[in-house]
Amino acid sequence: MLKPLLTSIALLFCFTLMSQKTTRIVIISLPTYHASGSDIYMAGSFNGWNPQDAKYKFLKTDKGNYYLDLSFAEGKHEYKLTRGGWDKVECNKGGSGIANRVLIVPADTTIGLNIEEWTDRFPSKPKVSTASKNVRIIDTSFVIPQLKRTRRVWIYLPEDYATSGKRYPVLYMHDGQNVFDDATSYSGEWGVDEFLDSTTRDKCIVVAVDHGGAKRINEYCPYDMKQFGKGEGSMYVDFLAKTLKPYIDKQYRTVKDRKNTFVAGSSMGGLISMYAVLKYPSVFGGAGVFSPAFWVGPGIFDDIKKRGKAVRGRIYFYGGKQEGEAMVPDMLKAFQLMNKYSTSKMTTIIRDEGKHNEARWRMEFPLFYEWISQQ
Repeated sequence: MLKPLLTSIALLFCFTLMSQKTTRIVIISLPTYHASGSDIYMAGSFNGWNPQDAKYKFLKTDKGNYYLDLSFAEGKHEYKLTRGGWDKVECNKGGSGIANRVLIVPADTTIGLNIEEWTDRFPSKPKVSTASKNVRIIDTSFVIPQLKRTRRVWIYLPEDYATSGKRYPVLYMHDGQNVFDDATSYSGEWGVDEFLDSTTRDKCIVVAVDHGGAKRINEYCPYDMKQFGKGEGSMYVDFLAKTLKPYIDKQYRTVKDRKNTFVAGSSMGGLISMYAVLKYPSVFGGAGVFSPAFWVGPGIFDDIKKRGKAVRGRIYFYGGKQEGEAMVPDMLKAFQLMNKYSTSKMTTIIRDEGKHNEARWRMEFPLFYEWISQQ
């Protein structure tokens, strides 16, 4: 039996290698002022949009030309180039932002790129806050004891909170910088406050926790990662359930039970939202799993098998077909596994035109809210 098994493993290994295509990215032109010693990185859907990932750092030829060799499976990948941070990302002449570049890998190939400008060359214009008057900051340095860090935490209170005497459901959201305010967001806000200010549906309290910058991928992934290091998502979810929620319930008029406590986020935030309902099914009664980066933490599928039976809530899956080849298949896999192991009420929304950005999630949020609000 050993020989056939070894043969099968060898064939599988060969197939995997054959399915990977080598792509060389060559930078053809740079801005005239570009410093020759500057490092350039590739950030995209394949590395959690990390703007300074050493594994995607361009090398140089003897003549100082930049190139990067990649080994990707066939398919579509979105990306941008940076000089090590999102404040130093490529842009158009004049300083305006550019859309995500798209790399389609059909076979071994070489691609040449032109970089017109870097954003840090242009003086930043002060952004005007777009947060509604019903948004406030609870604390700029809220302690996360599980991770021995602090973080800014925002809260949205319904318009009638001060006068109604009512108690409200609570939605916990990740990437707080992008939830309410364009001034703190990287590429636009979700407009959660504007929607809740205008909707005729029953309102809720929204609590948003800022992401940890360079620690974002680690904090939003419960599993150790070969590419990104130690997964801290389990401790982050402990913070939500054991520290933040008790504080919010004590300080504000909330409906504390599971059926009125939700969690939502996108990309890595979608992954950690799915994990939150699996680890704390008695705390979180619903989740918005937007464009989940399940490829970063494939252990989520094993956790669904192990923990899914205990989940009795409402789960909203959203994914777009323009977000990368693995997005929709991975999301459907999670949905199908949850259907097998859980009695939760679920829905899956797939958009042919859906891209991986805040503008898209802003469009989808009202549909999620209307669906999750149905008891």
